[in-house]
Formats: sequence, structure tokens, C-alpha cells
Amino acid sequence: MEKAVELRTLDDEVLHNRGRGSVLAEKVAGDFDRDRYELARAGKQQVLKRRFGLVSMTGLSCGLMCTWESLLVVFAIGFQNGGPAGLIYGFLLVWLGNLSVFIAIGELSSAIPTAGGQYHWVSLLAPRSSKKFFSYMTGWLTVVGWIAALTAVCFFVADLTMSLVQLNHGGFEKSGWQGTMLIWAALVVCVIINIFISGALPTIEVVVLIIHTLGFFGILVPIVYLTPQHNSISDVFTTFNNGGGWNSKTLAFFVGIQGNALCFVGTDSPVHMSEEVKNSTRDVPRSMVLSLLINGCLALGMLFAVLFSTPDIPDLLGEGHLMIQVFHHTVGSRAGATIMTSIIIVLEFCSALGCLAAASRMTWSFARDRGLPFSRYISMIDKRTTIPVVAIIVVTILSATLSLINIGNNTAFNGTISLVLEGFYISYLLALGLLLWRRVRGDIHCSHSSTLTAFSSASPSETFEHHLSWGPWRLKGLLGIANNAVAICYLLLLIFFSFWPNAVAVTPQNMNWAVVVTGFVVLFSIGYYLIWARKSYTGPIVEVDLHEL
Repeated sequence: MEKAVELRTLDDEVLHNRGRGSVLAEKVAGDFDRDRYELARAGKQQVLKRRFGLVSMTGLSCGLMCTWESLLVVFAIGFQNGGPAGLIYGFLLVWLGNLSVFIAIGELSSAIPTAGGQYHWVSLLAPRSSKKFFSYMTGWLTVVGWIAALTAVCFFVADLTMSLVQLNHGGFEKSGWQGTMLIWAALVVCVIINIFISGALPTIEVVVLIIHTLGFFGILVPIVYLTPQHNSISDVFTTFNNGGGWNSKTLAFFVGIQGNALCFVGTDSPVHMSEEVKNSTRDVPRSMVLSLLINGCLALGMLFAVLFSTPDIPDLLGEGHLMIQVFHHTVGSRAGATIMTSIIIVLEFCSALGCLAAASRMTWSFARDRGLPFSRYISMIDKRTTIPVVAIIVVTILSATLSLINIGNNTAFNGTISLVLEGFYISYLLALGLLLWRRVRGDIHCSHSSTLTAFSSASPSETFEHHLSWGPWRLKGLLGIANNAVAICYLLLLIFFSFWPNAVAVTPQNMNWAVVVTGFVVLFSIGYYLIWARKSYTGPIVEVDLHEL
């Protein structure tokens, strides 16, 4: 039998129980854990250990995004469609757009700091009649997006490694099975670190942040000072390319911004680690914005360095991996290019390390709310390490299985991992679209002191419903509404052009398979929902009653 329970904030509970000697008042007056309380407001128990602080979480986010490194890896996408000027203006557009998006995402993570992130927020914000369905779809897109992201990063590590061998041994030919074996090797090392050295992961991420910053200067300085020739300002800021044969250079510019957008994938990783972050309602949004500012500045500096220091980029496009050819051309030495590429490989591996951590927490959270097959097992927590070991192994196995496609068909594999951008950005769009709707209607309370309504029952399948209240991180009034609207417009723009091919003359080799892969995932998840999940998935499950703390 359901019953309505009025929930108050910590201060309200202190006043309400003062002089009554209640257990709750003693806990609030004593050393009550604020993070545990905020998690309980979302109906979730604290089962993971909070190991991360602001610096270590910023390190995880910066290292996972790997922005300036990824910019070098996918440089050719924006150069072919956009050119030097298109890369610069496109980067600024994507950087500012992501800042807008993650300021708004930070508002949601501050209000509801759970590892589920987008699907949890959608469940709370959507209309009652459709919240289960939209929450479920968001959860599937996010889980699949993270698995694809992990596979993509490991593929970058494998491809760069083989390209490096090719540079030093001209007779070497890349093959799909070799790439898959290297992907598996990277995954195995990531699993070992995430499971057996999990306690040291925050320290590792701080070290990654340091290497990420020092590595930037280790690449930038040789490019700038050892190159024999530099481009002029007009060459860089006014030259647009239309390598795809589009009707206009403007259209080519928008098609080419996909490359810049890929460099910022994974910014929401602190959201999915939030149940392991101290002071999560403040430090999760701070770490996302800090990582965007740090990585944006570093990537913009690297972009300028490459564009000003490499005059023959069009001639290098067909000579192997463009980034390695740029290094070789600028420093004039295979040994120098090898060292510089090795730095990128190490940092991309560090990205895979953080990617596995975030992907496993997202998968564990969705399984905890019965959104995945075999949820009971995937949601298990290892009591010794207090981490979701089963979820880590499941994500790794799925990523390794996905990489098998690379053996038979590299084009199909690239199409599969292209889901990364669409999976993340569509989940952001659903959450922020509903947030804008709710904030315009005035459905979100100004602070936690507002009265909330929760519905609890003896059945663990009942979801936790209440009117949201803002957390300590938010933009107030019209400024918040305006930023929310700008973020939605940016996401719509990116999602629309992320499905476009790189050239007008489409072939099976250059086709953008994202629409096919995304459509398959959406149809599969709808089918699974209608046949099985609608009976078991009710949205985020209530695990704790705030008054029982």
C-alpha cells in the first residue's frame, strides 16, 4: 500500500526534531554524510566508496576526453571539409556549444547526483505517461554509446601502434586481425587496472592529468620550433576546403565539424562516477566545466601549432596516418616522430582506462534499475573492492566482441563505433529538452528546502517520483533558460550533421553508417522494451527511504 511521505532538508529535519531526541536529529546534528543524504533524496543507497575529489575527477574527465590528442587523430575529417579556417571556427563553435551543454548537464547532476545520469533525469522530468519509455530509451543509447566509445578509443590505440610500426618498417601492412588483437590487449590491461588497482585510480588520474598537460608541450614545442616553414595568417584564417564536393563551402564546414565534436566526447564521465565523488553536487559539475576549459585551451593551441607549422598537409593526406606524417614532416626525423606518436598512444590508452570506469558505472546503474538483461548479476558489487566488477567485465566482453567486426570489414566496424556521437548527444538532447520544458513551467523548486513528495511502497519495483529541486550549481532565471535553449539548438545542429557522409559521391567505403547503426539500436531497444522490459523496468527504483537514514 502506497503512502505519501513529506521530505524535508537537513535544516528542516533538525528544526522538526529538535528537542525530541529522534535518531534522525542526532545524525543530522552529528556527522551525517551530506553526499549520502543527497543520494538518498534520489532514492539510492550509498554502496560505492567515494574515492574521487575535484582534482582526480578533473583528471579522469580531461584524460578520457583526450581532446588535443583526439584532435590530431581525427584531424583529416575537419581539414577535408572545412580546411584550416573551418577547423578553427568549427572548433570554437563546438567548444562554446559544449560549454553551454555541460553547464546545463551540471545543473542536473547537481540536483540528482546519481551514476545513471541521463536516463535517471529523463525519468524524473518526463510526463508521467511516457517517462518509462523515454527513460529506457535514453539508458540504452547511453550504455551502447559508452561501449562504442571504449571500443573506439582502443581502436585508436591499436591503429596508431600499427601506423608507428609501418613508419619504422616500410614493408609492414596493417590487417584487421592484428588491430583486433591490439584492441583486446588494451582492454585486458584496462580491466586489470580497474579491478585490481581500483583503490589507486584517483591517484592514477591525477598523474594522467599531469602527463596530459606535459605531453601537450612535448608535442607542441617540436612542431613549432623544428618545422622548416610556417604558414601565413591569411593561409590559416581564410582558407576553406570543400573536399567532399558539396554545393557550398558553408555546407562543407558544417559537415566537417563532426571531427571537432568527437574530440569532446566523454565530458559527462564525472556524472557516471558521481556516486564515487566527494561533495558530488558541486564537484561533478565543476570537474566537467574545468575539463572543458583546460582541454579546450590545450586543443586550440595544438590546432594553431599544426596549422601554422605544416604547409603541405594536402600532400600528406595519402601517405599513411596524417598525424604521424605531420610529426615526421615537422621534426624531420623518424625517431622524433616515433617518440611524439608514442606520447599520443600512452594518453589514448589512459583515455580508455577512464572510459572503462565510466562505462561500467553507467552499465551497473542501468542494471541496478533493471534496464538490462541479467540485471541481477550485472548490478552486483564486489564487497572487497566496493566496485561493480561484473559490470566492468561485461562492458569489456561486449567491447571485445564489437571489435571482432574489424577483422572482417573495417567499414562496418567504423560505422558501428560511429554510434558514439549520436548515442551521447541524443541522450543529452532528451534530458535538456525536458529540463527546459520543466524550468519554463516553473516545476523545479528553488532549493532543497522546498517540500518534496515521494511515493514509497513495500515493492522494490516502485520508482522514486518527486518534484525536482535545484542543487547548488545552477544558472538562475532567464540566464539559465537562455543557456538551456542554446544548448538544445547546438545539440540539434550536431545531431543533424553527424549523420551526413564526408562526400557527395557516397560509396560503401565512405558512407556514414551512423544512421543505420543508431536506427538498429533504437529499433532493437524498442522491441526489447515492448516484449520484456516494460514488465520489469519501471524507472529508477527506490532503494532507501530518507527517514530511515
